[in-house]
Amino acid sequence: MPKDKNAKLLRQIRHTRLRKKVAGTPERPRLAVFRSLRHIYAQVIDDTTGRTLVSASSGEAIKENGGPITPKIGLSAVVGKMLAERAQAEGITQVVFDRGGCKFHGRVKALAEASREAGLNF
Repeated sequence: MPKDKNAKLLRQIRHTRLRKKVAGTPERPRLAVFRSLRHIYAQVIDDTTGRTLVSASSGEAIKENGGPITPKIGLSAVVGKMLAERAQAEGITQVVFDRGGCKFHGRVKALAEASREAGLNF
């Protein structure tokens, strides 16, 4: 890995390396997570057709609950649960997890665990 201290570039390099191994199929689509400083977004994607099947974001979660949810880890768990419920309504139970180049801890881990508890298998 380059010794560049540009965090965005390093995350993109990790994500490219991860995407070589992870791909979504119609039977088992990809659950992609994007984490910004303020929000977290999750999508269930079928890579063979390039279509987003289900999505959820922290902005939607805030609107549904009528106000901000603190801390951000709690908000990520709400997004994971919301995504899993929407995916099951579409008939999706198995996914491949794509952490988007981020480490599997904190908000990304909270989203993954909440979606597992709500019924998604990965």
